[in-house]
Amino acid sequence: MNIKSKTLSLAVISVILAGLVLLGCSVTSKSKTDSTLKTDGTAKSQVDATVKSDTARTIAPYFIPATTKTMTPDSEGFIKRWLLLEPISKPNRSNTVFTDSYIRTAFTTEYFPNQFTVLPKDGEKVKVGEKELMWHALESTNFNVKLFRFAYGLRKPIYGVLFWAVTVVNCPEEMKNVRMAVGSNSASMWWLNGKETVILSGDRRMVMDDCVSTRLTLNKGKNIIRGAVINGPGMSDFCVRFLDEKGEPIKGITISCE
Repeated sequence: MNIKSKTLSLAVISVILAGLVLLGCSVTSKSKTDSTLKTDGTAKSQVDATVKSDTARTIAPYFIPATTKTMTPDSEGFIKRWLLLEPISKPNRSNTVFTDSYIRTAFTTEYFPNQFTVLPKDGEKVKVGEKELMWHALESTNFNVKLFRFAYGLRKPIYGVLFWAVTVVNCPEEMKNVRMAVGSNSASMWWLNGKETVILSGDRRMVMDDCVSTRLTLNKGKNIIRGAVINGPGMSDFCVRFLDEKGEPIKGITISCE
């Protein structure tokens, strides 16, 4: 091989590697995603078309009411039982504003009393500004929690919104060196037992395991996950699971709303 050909080959390899780096977490979590294109205009037009074709306005078949039956993560470790608060209005014409600093401010603003400590109950109401919003205890029928369908089915705002989600993970024993793996559409922030664990900034599609926390410890007994998801135009959803030291999904836990 002459020098010119060798140089060309190296250049091609460099471009390929650069492309893989730019893909970031999506390279390692390449299977499950949502199907929403994330350019603002395209995403909104796709959603508008969906809305026009669906006039039933129900959360079924995407959710069922949560029960008191013992529930474990699904076969791939995803947590599907959540307390969801009806969306808080947070107008944004574009998702490009979701920088780390913007979403930290948005998520640490107090919208309702005790939002970082309360363990809400199904049907409980909170006052956010002039509006009264309700908590709903639900089980997702998919691995991802479709917040857009939650809001649309309840005839609530679907664009320019902020969602709060809470669930309880019950562990039979202490589990060290686990990681919380999250995907969201669009930006989100997550806490475990009151401590920040994962932040996903920017305009993004929902990709499973898009961001993974540092090593965490799940306490024996009750552990509370709290999350906030913000979106301007387009769909909104998220998925959460825990991974062990080998990157395998943790299933030996139960999920409850209390």
